[in-house]
Amino acid sequence: MRLNKNWLMLLLVLIVGLLISACSSDDGKEASSGEKSVAELPQEIVVRVNDDPDFLDPHKATASISYQMILNIFEGLMAPETDGSLKEGLAESYEISKDGLTYTFKIRPGVKFHNGEDLTIEDIQYSFDRLMGKNGGEKMSNSFDNVASTEAPDANTFVIKLKEPNSNFLYSLTARQSAIVPKSNDGKHNENPIGTGPFAYVKYSPGTNLELKKNENYWKEGLPYLNKVTFTFQSDDQAAIMSLMANEVDLTSVPWHRVSEVKGNYNVSHQNNNSSLIITFNETKAPFDNVKVRQAINYAMSKSDIIDSVFAGYAVPLGSNMSPAMGDYQKKGLESMYTRDVKKAKALLAEAGYPDGFKTKITVSSHNDIYSNIAQIVVDNLKEIGIDVEIEVVEWGIWLDRVYFGRDYQMTTIDLTGRASAYEVLNDYISTNESENFFLFKNDEYDKMMTDVLKEADQAKQMDYYHRAQEILAEQAAAVYIADYQIVWGSDKQVTGLKNYPFWFHDMSEVKFSN
Repeated sequence: MRLNKNWLMLLLVLIVGLLISACSSDDGKEASSGEKSVAELPQEIVVRVNDDPDFLDPHKATASISYQMILNIFEGLMAPETDGSLKEGLAESYEISKDGLTYTFKIRPGVKFHNGEDLTIEDIQYSFDRLMGKNGGEKMSNSFDNVASTEAPDANTFVIKLKEPNSNFLYSLTARQSAIVPKSNDGKHNENPIGTGPFAYVKYSPGTNLELKKNENYWKEGLPYLNKVTFTFQSDDQAAIMSLMANEVDLTSVPWHRVSEVKGNYNVSHQNNNSSLIITFNETKAPFDNVKVRQAINYAMSKSDIIDSVFAGYAVPLGSNMSPAMGDYQKKGLESMYTRDVKKAKALLAEAGYPDGFKTKITVSSHNDIYSNIAQIVVDNLKEIGIDVEIEVVEWGIWLDRVYFGRDYQMTTIDLTGRASAYEVLNDYISTNESENFFLFKNDEYDKMMTDVLKEADQAKQMDYYHRAQEILAEQAAAVYIADYQIVWGSDKQVTGLKNYPFWFHDMSEVKFSN
């Protein structure tokens, strides 16, 4: 019995010791995890985007999806704010002459390119010369056709002189339109992009991803927080949600009908897309050359049907080409100008000479299902007023070639990409803007508004011009302005610092993982 008791005592001591050790180990783990600082968390993010960039060279890129990514690499003299306004970027300060023709910029000191070279006035001159096609090069932008001259009176000053005043000119000076690139990288801007932004280029794998790394010499002290950003390309929305749930991506857009699956386990935020989803017409082809026909179609269409069935309610109705994301620049109230009224629509058709309606075709791109879904609602709504609509679905490249560039269509639906400048949102409808006015809209008063606003220095008066321009678009029924649909973002709960702009831009400069 004495031997057994000793063994029992020894066994008890061992068990108690193990229990104490286990408790200490668990407590230590919890304390360590709970007290982990931001610096100790892995500051690497994977962001899902729908497709590859068209170019990494910022002066050649045209696709909005490219700028979502590469604006993290490049900067301009000016920089965008989330409310659509501007602030100084690589320019530390600027002055505009009283006549509105001379812009003088003081360049920010101490800025370095990703290759370690200092930003110099020669790099700025080179960047604008390249954009304007000087020195025998190809012109890469029409935004500077109004520039009379550029000069650098000293090593810290850059001066741009215009031929005519242009109240929108500063918007041409962000990285979106005039990124500053190093002269020493000439001929290699696409294969090895170098900028001054918060992140530097590492590697581009077509069809797979774009990798960026932290700019250790970034001029904004303390930024960025992330050490690595990977933009992974994934076109399928459903697959992207699976990737989010499998922790393979940290940020992605979420299909509207799947938001409920993401809520709770992930951060969910909504962003007005600042785009204008429209049903529009070729206004040189009968019967769409008749404003009463266009107005009749506006009265016949149910925006709420489209918003509810196609976007699950995640959209705001529009009345012109301007989104609420543009704040006071949007003319409020136009969204209710054409409240659905089938009787009124039929009366307008009769007045236009089509009492029995007519047959037409709506041509839509296959690259996104929303266009085919909207087209089906167009068919159903317009049938009620006697218009027989045939749906033609074509590939994106064919749509661009035939509809956008060739203007060979009767009706179509598309969302026009938002921009940070009110002028650039509305200039698609200027009759002389042959590259973008694919609806072939022509209105003398509208053209005058858009000409006069560029000469107006007073911001309140500029607002009046923009508001009247939107009223003209609504009155002339240049399109059925349906909605600005919201982008719903799903992200890891530890991701903070995301910023929403009134255009496509995944700004990673202030993003970090935090407890």
